[in-house]
Amino acid sequence: MSKSKRYYALMLIVVIAFILYVAYVQIIQDPQASAFLGFKTDLNHPLNPKLWLIVMRIHAGLACLAMICGAVNFADRIRIRHVKFHRFNGYLYVICVMLVGLTSGYMAPVATGGRSVSIAFNLLTMLWPAFTVIAVIQIRKKQMASHRKWMVRSYAFCFTNLVVHVLTCTIRTLAGSPYPVSYRISVFITIPLLLLIAELVIRTAWPGPAGPRRSAGNNKP
Repeated sequence: MSKSKRYYALMLIVVIAFILYVAYVQIIQDPQASAFLGFKTDLNHPLNPKLWLIVMRIHAGLACLAMICGAVNFADRIRIRHVKFHRFNGYLYVICVMLVGLTSGYMAPVATGGRSVSIAFNLLTMLWPAFTVIAVIQIRKKQMASHRKWMVRSYAFCFTNLVVHVLTCTIRTLAGSPYPVSYRISVFITIPLLLLIAELVIRTAWPGPAGPRRSAGNNKP
């Protein structure tokens, strides 16, 4: 098995496990998100819990859908043999990313951890759509290799919530820090960490040219 296929298999396992976890939390464990809302204290903006919960569910659902769309489109068989589906699925991914950005814009001002976390999430809200748009521009220019690199960078941000919560749990366990402090540190670590991981994947999974030239002109995001 090639390195790119091993990465893909690992990614699929993580995606499936995370989506199942999100579904469990949202439907069974804490459907009202009361535990997470309990950490939102000393906010600079008023919080409407009912509206926040609705937006959060939309946000989580769209993020999970973006995860699925991205995972499907990274499959070589889909990209090469099912070009029209690849194109449609790619644009669905783009729409999901843009809508996730809109919902993030609502939730960022009342982010757990305070103003600095809000700024970090606003930065993410700009970077993720920007990387995605660049990927679309590159494939329209028939630059397959560049398109794939920017899609990797874009797709990495689908794992923001996962990494933030894993790091938050780790920091709380090891350092005993309060949840808001652990969450703040995790957010600051996650954004550059995901960018670093994306670059490592780009440099190690596909060290050569990006597949057959004939498929480059047919593919969309």
